[in-house]
Amino acid sequence: MNKISMINSVKAPEAVGPYSQAVAYQGTVYASGQIGLDPVTGKLVGDDVVAQAKQVTKNLTAVLQEAGVDLSAILKVNIFLTDMGDFPLINEVYANWLGSHRPARATVAVAALPLGALVEMDLVAAH
Repeated sequence: MNKISMINSVKAPEAVGPYSQAVAYQGTVYASGQIGLDPVTGKLVGDDVVAQAKQVTKNLTAVLQEAGVDLSAILKVNIFLTDMGDFPLINEVYANWLGSHRPARATVAVAALPLGALVEMDLVAAH
């Protein structure tokens, strides 16, 4: 029987609800959504989407590192935006984060995100 492993990094914010930062199962890591929270203060890093998105990528990177995988293992990313007008800005942050790696991706607009965040991302990666 395969075991589900819970993944929690001290370099990423604690979960703001009853969930893990990520779980690994049968060679796959499923990372929960991250918003732009500073892991030390527990507060959003700023009120602009670029600052928040950069923190989101740092948080997701920390969770993946705790799982023992790097960015090249990312298979799929979901991006949630409160304003689709921010799409070009997010694309730039995203491209800088992943370099030439191009996993599958979806970007959707949502009415609101936890704690008033402007962007949230979750992902699936090979383990």
